[in-house]
Amino acid sequence: MIWAKEETLSRNEIEEIQLSRLQEVVRRIYEKVPAYRKKMDQQGIKPDHVKSLSDLKNMPFTTKQDLRDNYPFGLFTVSKKELVRIHASSGTTGKPTVVGYTRNDMKIWTECVSRIAAMGGTTDDDVAQICFGYGMFTGALGLHYGLENIGASVCPTSSGNTQKQIMYMKDFGTTLLVATPSYALHIGEVARQMGFDPAKDLKVKIGLFGGEGMTEAMRQEMYKLWGQDMKVTQNYGMSELIGPGVSGECLELCGMHINEDHFIAEIIDPETEEVLPPGEKGELVISCITKEALPLIRYRTRDITRLMYEPCKCGRTTVRMENLSGRSDDMLIIRGVNVFPSQIEEVLLKVPEIGAHYEIIVDRKDHLDTMEIKVELADESLLDSYAKLGELEHRIKSKIRVILGIDASIKLVAPRSLKRFEGKARRVTDLRTNML
Repeated sequence: MIWAKEETLSRNEIEEIQLSRLQEVVRRIYEKVPAYRKKMDQQGIKPDHVKSLSDLKNMPFTTKQDLRDNYPFGLFTVSKKELVRIHASSGTTGKPTVVGYTRNDMKIWTECVSRIAAMGGTTDDDVAQICFGYGMFTGALGLHYGLENIGASVCPTSSGNTQKQIMYMKDFGTTLLVATPSYALHIGEVARQMGFDPAKDLKVKIGLFGGEGMTEAMRQEMYKLWGQDMKVTQNYGMSELIGPGVSGECLELCGMHINEDHFIAEIIDPETEEVLPPGEKGELVISCITKEALPLIRYRTRDITRLMYEPCKCGRTTVRMENLSGRSDDMLIIRGVNVFPSQIEEVLLKVPEIGAHYEIIVDRKDHLDTMEIKVELADESLLDSYAKLGELEHRIKSKIRVILGIDASIKLVAPRSLKRFEGKARRVTDLRTNML
């Protein structure tokens, strides 16, 4: 189902809307946000210099540090009195990033989420269970309002207490699950431990997953647990941009459609900061062109992807962003080699003898980088055979070497022995950061 006509406009119509809204928002931030005005003046940019979409590349970037430097409301274009909602990131270092919404912003947010939920197959017949944590995190309430807007019945179960989550799923007849991909896999595992087959004993047929990247290999794991008929899609957003609702996968599963009447996407080289041609892979940069409270321009997401402008079989004409292949700021450099955790995950999830949970530990010994990958076995009986364990470790190590070009130590551990995460999974422990 296509939710809004704006998803099917011609490229010319989309760009006309984008230019008009971009010009208006640039004028607004220049007039109302001293930090933006200072940056623009330093680069010799005035609002009337934006005469075409190509002029966007001359505007200064916005980063997470800008939000922290102007904590809490320094980048806002409205007074606190006009805010009807305030959220903040759960940042692990420094000041959190604070975001806010006017009443009109809330309508836009709800509309954007409704679109991506409809892309994933949601209808007003669904019973949706939201297993994101409710609070300052934007994910739960963002999906909540969008799903209610479609007409779905929403169960705000939040995260945690997994056995009770499964009880609600069974008793309420939940048909739609909102969670991080890693927590959805965990729920499926616990359901099996409780004696349920998620594919047969539960009615969940749609998964709207976000909060962390989902590789194709992880999607296949989802089908194994929840059934081949489950509609498994992921969506993308950031609190700084709006929350969930920036983009989402349709059922063709060929990239995430960006809501282009609300956001302008660019791809840049993260090193040179030059805009790359369509189809090139680089860092995603997003400009918010309809938000009132916090309309960030050229926000550096640090996510690595590429943009695809070819028409989609679903009928939508909006540009699609490829599933994320990593981040420009969580890239690991190990013995001079650039490594993204998603590359390792792709290898691991294609090995049938191991489960979906793993931990990457990077350390430095004798001045040399080391990488250990702890992986759970799918079958505990393998622990009884040293020969089979040795063969499996060697096979995984060889596959990692082929993909990354470096060696890693593989440690196979018992099923369900690694830490589970109800929110965004933290797969990497880099002990080198603790060294002087």
